[in-house]
Amino acid sequence: MTVRAAVLPAIGSPLEITEIDLPDPGPGQVRVRLAAAGVCHSDLSLSNGTLRVPVPAVLGHEGAGTVVAVGDGVTHLAPGDGVVLNWAPSCGTCPACALGEVWLCANALNGAADVHAHRSRDGAELYPGLNVAAFAQETVVSAACALPAPPGVPLTDAALLGCAVLTGYGAVHHSARVRPGESVAVFGVGGVGLAALQSARIAGASRIIAVDVSPQKEELARAAGATDYVLASDDTPREIRARTAKQGVDVAVECVGRAVTIRAAWESTRRGGRTTVVGIGGKDQQVTFNALEIFHWGRTLSGCVYGNCDPERDLPVLAGHVRSGRLDLTALVTEHIALDGIPAAFENMSAGKGGRALVVF
Repeated sequence: MTVRAAVLPAIGSPLEITEIDLPDPGPGQVRVRLAAAGVCHSDLSLSNGTLRVPVPAVLGHEGAGTVVAVGDGVTHLAPGDGVVLNWAPSCGTCPACALGEVWLCANALNGAADVHAHRSRDGAELYPGLNVAAFAQETVVSAACALPAPPGVPLTDAALLGCAVLTGYGAVHHSARVRPGESVAVFGVGGVGLAALQSARIAGASRIIAVDVSPQKEELARAAGATDYVLASDDTPREIRARTAKQGVDVAVECVGRAVTIRAAWESTRRGGRTTVVGIGGKDQQVTFNALEIFHWGRTLSGCVYGNCDPERDLPVLAGHVRSGRLDLTALVTEHIALDGIPAAFENMSAGKGGRALVVF
């Protein structure tokens, strides 16, 4: 069967919207018709080489849709089932999984090797970027990459749960472990940042400060729960301390992945504060600290992969927040686009514009 997809022909090359061949699922695989797919900054990082991906590849890793066919051995899903795509399924047997840290699974991306031969363009094999290749009308994935969609959440909204919301929610609740009454600063008001702002509100944060380079994002940030909005500058840490009785916030969540932003987030926290880095930066982004300040400030700096989430555990929790109205998925989306709109969405992300663009099929 032929479907339309967004193909990355080579690292650094523009995406090509083209037709590809996609056969029936093999053993242990399912075929999914996409309802929607979010355009994530990680897809941009894959296209420009910040993150490694074999090419040519079909990008897209945040999506939801309906199962249209299952391969041999798949018993937990059937045609007609709604699913959320999980780009990092855990193997359950590696050292990280044995410790319960499934977000660090050593074999999470191995599934791509099992399905790459099943996609072709002009006879050439294509790889699924981050396992699931959601930038396509339909995709074939390992059954482990398809989680039952939570009831009561439309599939077009549920697509956001697969990355942006899990990551932003997990950064606040699992990595930073924000407690009621604490103050939080979120650096970067994109899709993940907006999810982090909402999650800080759900956690009961008393003051929630959004930081971004764009003044146009203030309305989005405040709608997501921000009590304050700060335009990013060299004086950002000083501005945040001024708004927190000269102490700094309890928690900073960095969703940009740049050395200057990570450093600003660190400096914006109080003595003993916590900084969680969600943004994915390149190897050239070097962050430096001196030994004395590490001792004096007593701060904690931690990385955060996939929100330190277990999707099977956390998706039902997030769905409960959605159904109760505490989590507004539609507020994360600033633009609904067709498949052809993904290149322009990449340009907007590069320029720091907008929140989450959502491809609706």
